[in-house]
Amino acid sequence: MIKTIIFDFGNVFINLDIKGAHQHALEAFNIDSFSEEMQAYNSFYEQGLISTDEFLEFYLSNFPEFSKDQLIDIWNYMLKDFPEYRLKFLQELKTTGKFKLILLSNTNELHIDWIKQQVPFYKTFKSCFDKFYLSHEINLIKPNYNIFEFVLNTNKLIANECLFIDDNQDNIKSANSLNINTWHIHPDTEDIINLFKVKSHLF
Repeated sequence: MIKTIIFDFGNVFINLDIKGAHQHALEAFNIDSFSEEMQAYNSFYEQGLISTDEFLEFYLSNFPEFSKDQLIDIWNYMLKDFPEYRLKFLQELKTTGKFKLILLSNTNELHIDWIKQQVPFYKTFKSCFDKFYLSHEINLIKPNYNIFEFVLNTNKLIANECLFIDDNQDNIKSANSLNINTWHIHPDTEDIINLFKVKSHLF
């Protein structure tokens, strides 16, 4: 029996264009692929191991033709719309009082700052969760096992009483290995509001 639902943020509630953002960055920087150093800095930033200033300084030193604002725009390009009907679904779910609701997201400071500015109901959204974990605030990142162990242990949860919803296959695999129930949501064809239809056998 599911007692706790753990949600990803991107492509579950807010729509993302990950592939488009990747291509946009490659074209903007006029490169064929991201270097290992760039990938490392992106990961450090996502985990909150370096500050926003340090992150931007790294890119400014490598691409001095860009302004700080231009770099921020490139970085935030993946962030799209947050349909309000998904908030209503979450609010209704919270109202039932049947589940502990947790958000677990690989989200960095620049992305969450953009969301706070562009999504007028962000505070309402956040208030629906019992716990709200962003990778840069807890210095842990999916798909590493320790982020799932952190959530389970901190909240004294039993793994097989949890359902984890994410659009990333690697994150799903890690959760599965810890006996957490999962829904690998495909944002092009599935929507979080259909949770109880898709996973009816768990409830």
